[in-house]
Amino acid sequence: MALRLKTVAAPQGIQWVRAGFRLFARRPMAFSTLLLAFFFASLMVSVLLPLVGSVVSLMALPLLTMGYMIATRSALGGGLVHPGQLIEPLRTPGPQRKRLLQLCALYGGLTLLVLLGADLVMGDAGERLRQVFTGEEVTPEEAGAIADDPRLLQGLALQAALITLLSVPFWHAPALVVWGDQGVAQALFSSTLAVWRCRGAFALYGLVWAGLVLGLGTLAALLFSLIGLPQMAPVAAVPIALMCMTVFYVTLYFTFVDSFETEAPRLTEGPAGP
Repeated sequence: MALRLKTVAAPQGIQWVRAGFRLFARRPMAFSTLLLAFFFASLMVSVLLPLVGSVVSLMALPLLTMGYMIATRSALGGGLVHPGQLIEPLRTPGPQRKRLLQLCALYGGLTLLVLLGADLVMGDAGERLRQVFTGEEVTPEEAGAIADDPRLLQGLALQAALITLLSVPFWHAPALVVWGDQGVAQALFSSTLAVWRCRGAFALYGLVWAGLVLGLGTLAALLFSLIGLPQMAPVAAVPIALMCMTVFYVTLYFTFVDSFETEAPRLTEGPAGP
């Protein structure tokens, strides 16, 4: 696949999200199954390899990105969407597969450093927050103390900022390695340059996603409060989060084909196949 950088206008960021939802609507179960299969595999790895399972899951995220891009391209061409596409990048020729695995290892290592750095900033506040999420007994006073601890906000802000910065060079890198036959360093540089050239579109893309997640969460909480079942809002948040995460990964393909001149298939108004 020949690749050449191009630039798109800021409103294209909205079109990426729209295209993701439109294609997801054609294959909702198929695309969701990919993400569920990845979660299940990550869980199994964590159970079988307690000490390194989480690191392996982090390393596999570029593989998930590439798997979704392959699935999205297949759907646009009228082909199937199935969990086997998550490991299809590993069936590429030897040099490309080696570079992809190097990319995965680098991403996993850097992400782990970010998480450890944020934990250092949060101190014991991070551990107490994890206790809340794991369902351990926490009194209202303790919950208030956790929320008021400035280290928690500082650590979470640092983590969000560093993860966002880290995503820039890795955004297109898996596709550039597999489809563009680029080396790891070249792919990271090309991805960074592509995101910078389309920074207006990516900024709007991020704002749309933030608004959607916040809006859908607020709407669910409001609706369940109105019918007298506020405790059901967290339950409803699970399928909403799954849908948003799935659509997000579907949109990655559209950000790629709009950032590089390729002959890759694009979304049309008609059905994408069976």
